[in-house]
Amino acid sequence: MLFNSYAFILIFLPLAAACYFLLHRFFSAKWALLFLLFASLGFMSFWNVKFAMVLLFSVLVNFACGSALSAAAEKQAKSKKPVFIAGITFNVLLLGFFKYSNFFLENINTVFATHIQALHILLPIGISFYTFMQIAWLMDIYRQGGYRYDFLSYCLYVTFFPYVISGPIAYHREIIPQFKTPANWTFNTSNLCRGLFIFSIGLFKKMAIADTLAIIVNGGFDAARVLTFTEAWITSLSFTMQIYFDFSGYTDMAIGAALVFNIRLPINFNSPYKATNIKEFWQRWHITLSRFLLNYVYIPLGGNRKGEARTLANILLLFIVCGLWHGAAWSFVLWGGLTGLASIVYRLWTKTGLKLPKAIAWIVYFGFFNISAVFFRAQTWPDTVKVLKGMLGLSGIYISPNLADNPFWQKLTVIGIRFGEWRENLPDTDTYLYFLCFLLIPFVLLTKNSNELLEKFSPNWKNALAVSLMMIAGLLLLNKTSSFLYFNF
Repeated sequence: MLFNSYAFILIFLPLAAACYFLLHRFFSAKWALLFLLFASLGFMSFWNVKFAMVLLFSVLVNFACGSALSAAAEKQAKSKKPVFIAGITFNVLLLGFFKYSNFFLENINTVFATHIQALHILLPIGISFYTFMQIAWLMDIYRQGGYRYDFLSYCLYVTFFPYVISGPIAYHREIIPQFKTPANWTFNTSNLCRGLFIFSIGLFKKMAIADTLAIIVNGGFDAARVLTFTEAWITSLSFTMQIYFDFSGYTDMAIGAALVFNIRLPINFNSPYKATNIKEFWQRWHITLSRFLLNYVYIPLGGNRKGEARTLANILLLFIVCGLWHGAAWSFVLWGGLTGLASIVYRLWTKTGLKLPKAIAWIVYFGFFNISAVFFRAQTWPDTVKVLKGMLGLSGIYISPNLADNPFWQKLTVIGIRFGEWRENLPDTDTYLYFLCFLLIPFVLLTKNSNELLEKFSPNWKNALAVSLMMIAGLLLLNKTSSFLYFNF
């Protein structure tokens, strides 16, 4: 069941919220939480009941490991480390089996010229997210001890439907206390209004912007055999904007759905395209993934505590892990490696004390991100080469024949510019779509993001009108419903 579907918006979400608060009012909190747990498992089962079974299996094993680890930590028992290693190993193997088995077999076949058959494995949706959440829980117990929760609270924390499929990656200490707070057991009109406000923003981002840009992105990356200079840049910029509005749109909807239940989720995006360097970008983009990798991968590797060479190696390894987390393909490894190298270059640059003007720094980093995103999006290596080749002008640079009589453009023919159809290889669609990616750049730079708007939100007729218009627009566009990009990761 998609967030951007009639079934979720008009049936599942309002019905689940109504039952949840009615159970809180007329019965004990235990029954309300139990209902929400079954509703969340039901939400997962709408995709595939096997996905819910894998999720529940993961929860059961991790809860057993966490309980044993807590007991060992309290007694300072020697079993603490073996239990911790067993728990982490289980999570890594579970994720590895479902996500990386066939990738591993494909590479074995390539290297050794074998013909091992691929496994018929269906990747459980959300496994990358809820596995990281549970690894964080186990590591917190190992480091600090404690964190004993009852089984129901822990199950609900991991399976809570707003974030179980695609984040944010919420920590146990952020969520479980909220479910146990009596003040959150009562229906809250203010939170409902705030939730609908940010949910409608997310729905509009997804349906009106991300899915509209997808027409150009899919045509350029997947269908076109060749891309000229202008076509390639339109294609890459369209994807850069699509992935932001698609994923931040999902996050907004997740935050909004959780607010209906009086649960506040962590911020996941904070205007990342305003960043002027790679460090700032990762403090703004997919924030909950960034903090997980920092706290539970980079720091355990040694962070910056073991010399400069080790620090640079840790940075590179960190982003390779980040790339692999996104997908089982060498393109993701390459994307992670490029991002890691860029982070190393930035770290070394800062040590020189030199600073670029803010505008130039933004152009440099945004340009790098846009180019690196080609590796992230392309399905095959030939598609990657096709887009990059076009962006370098190696497949021709064409501009509108209407400019053929202009002396300035005529002079540029000596460097290879030609007059002709500049969108011949892209989908035949409305002209404005070709310029949407460019128009969105000043929009993301000059406007407040959804988190900032939510902070200043107050119920009034202007906001009610805005919510109504965005919700209506989103609902009218549901006839072209598509899944979110990060469901693939």
